[in-house]
Amino acid sequence: MEYFKKKEKKITFFLNFFLIISLFLSYSCSGNLFRKVDTRDTPINAEERARKNVAEGRGVSISSAIRNRRSSNYEFSTSNPMWRATLEILDFIPFATVDYSGGIIITDWYSDNNSSNNSSLKITVRFLNNEIQSNSFKVIVHEKLCRNGNTQNCTVKEIDTKIKEELTRSILAKAAIINSEKKN
Repeated sequence: MEYFKKKEKKITFFLNFFLIISLFLSYSCSGNLFRKVDTRDTPINAEERARKNVAEGRGVSISSAIRNRRSSNYEFSTSNPMWRATLEILDFIPFATVDYSGGIIITDWYSDNNSSNNSSLKITVRFLNNEIQSNSFKVIVHEKLCRNGNTQNCTVKEIDTKIKEELTRSILAKAAIINSEKKN
């Protein structure tokens, strides 16, 4: 019994020690943790307090977020010939991810209906810059092979096929056409 009391004292000591150190570190990292607030300047009603915070720039309102779309410029994506060309070339495949700000397009797994084997393709296009050049983007093709029609028993690997070369050529040609139409 004496043994358990000693263990309990040690555990209590370490917990108290840890609590004191945690409080000390959190207070020292935060600067002024407890600042004095004049209650005459702070509204009691939550809605009024929220409006005051938004007015002072300390909060977010939906209307200000809609008015100030500073995070992304979506008009630019429609004027980028490389982006538009890629979307038009790959429009027959469903897209899994299309992220203009990240510069990436990823298709969903696609298999041809008259394909006798159990293979599917996934195409990824990563944009490195906006120039109409072959080194401005990278096409990656993955193939998924499933054995005996079992979707639980599949292998996925990156492949280097004619599809990759044809997509690169098609995207460049389409981008050049879109760019020349834009200039006219």
